[in-house]
Parts: sequence; structure tokens; C-alpha cells
Amino acid sequence: MPFSRRNVADAGDVGVNPFDIEAAIKTIESAATSLTSSGRTLLTLGGDHTIALPLLRVQHSLHGPVAVLHFDAHLDTWDSYFGAPYTHGTPFRRAAEEGLIDFDHSMHVGIRGPLYGGLDLEESARMGFSVIHCRDLLRHSIDDIIDRMRERLGQRPVYVSLDIDVLDPAFAPGTGTPEAGGMSSAQLLEILRGLEGLNVVGVDIVEVSPAYDHAEITGVAAAHVAYELLSVLPATS
Repeated sequence: MPFSRRNVADAGDVGVNPFDIEAAIKTIESAATSLTSSGRTLLTLGGDHTIALPLLRVQHSLHGPVAVLHFDAHLDTWDSYFGAPYTHGTPFRRAAEEGLIDFDHSMHVGIRGPLYGGLDLEESARMGFSVIHCRDLLRHSIDDIIDRMRERLGQRPVYVSLDIDVLDPAFAPGTGTPEAGGMSSAQLLEILRGLEGLNVVGVDIVEVSPAYDHAEITGVAAAHVAYELLSVLPATS
């Protein structure tokens, strides 16, 4: 279990300005910089996916460009969302533009649902992301998916960013942009166990929305995801 091999502490909440997203991004970046200054590894609970951008800035300052392993129903590489450049749909576009991402070793997992334009997948590929679509989980074994994932990531510093809507709404109804046809909780947890031994340097879990949840289904799934990701983080003394 992770708590016998790692020193785990709750660092508390980061209070951000809900009316100024760029100010909120700066606050998150400052807090994450402070928390990692003594060598700590962060597992961050969102919040929406916008938080990945400031967290990746901090990881880049520590490790250089990182391999991003992004679990999501959506690409989140759009240039803008409702005309805004900093949103939950744009963090990896901004991160790519800022040189935070390792273009040779990053990957989306669980992508499905409609696209906004015909070039979405091509633009995402130019930003360094290969893709494991959700349909691949129907056609290939979990072991095959893990092998593809590990081959892509190699031994690069890996940042895991997980949107809970990678799960089918049957397993995670409490999220803002659910998409039918997602993976099950069992599939996701087993894939995350396949990260054991990789150089995972940071994690975020985002887009859990308790107001939309039923019987805490989404919260329970997210808690188990956090447990599995804690288990693959580097051991501490």
C-alpha cells in the first residue's frame, strides 16, 4: 500500500480568484512551486483541467519538457474555448506553445466523442500526442494498451493528467462534460497499475463535480484513482 512506502500529507487547499482565470493560474503555479521546492511530488485534485497548465510549468522548471500522459474523453488541445485562451479545453495547447511538453513521448488515452473540427487530431499530433482511443480498449487487451503506453513514455519524466470523464458516465456521472462510450473503472485502475516503475513526477485528477454526482459514484472512482496513482509515485523514506 502507498502509505507504508511514502510519506503522504494533505497540503490543504489553494484559494484562487474565481473571477480572474489568469490570476488563478498564477496562484496555482506559485503554490505548486512552493510545495515542490523541497523535493516533494504533487498529486493535485482539481478543479477543472485548466490547472494542468500551471502545474506543467512547475514540472518543466524541475525536469525540462515532460512526457504528458493525458487520460480524457477530450483532447484539450484547442486554441480557444468560447473565445477564451485559458480554459479547461486549452491547457495542452498552451503547454505545447510554451515548450513544456516532450513532443516525442506524450499520449492521450481514452479519447472519444465529437471533435470541433477536422484538424483537431492532426493539430494534437503536431503538439506531440499519440492517441489511444477508447475504441482501442474494445479491440485490444489491457496488457496491449499498457505495453503501448509504456513504450511511448519510456523513462522520460512523466506527468499524469487525468480527467474523470475518461470514465463512462455509468462510472462517473459527476462531471461537467460526460461522453458515452468510455472505459470502466476496472479498466482505468488496471491501466494505472501499469505505470509502476515509470518515472512519474506529478499527477493531477480533475473535473469531479459533486453537484452532478449520484451516490458518490464519481467521488469513489476518483478516490480509487488517487490511491492507484499514489502507489506508482516514487517511494520516500
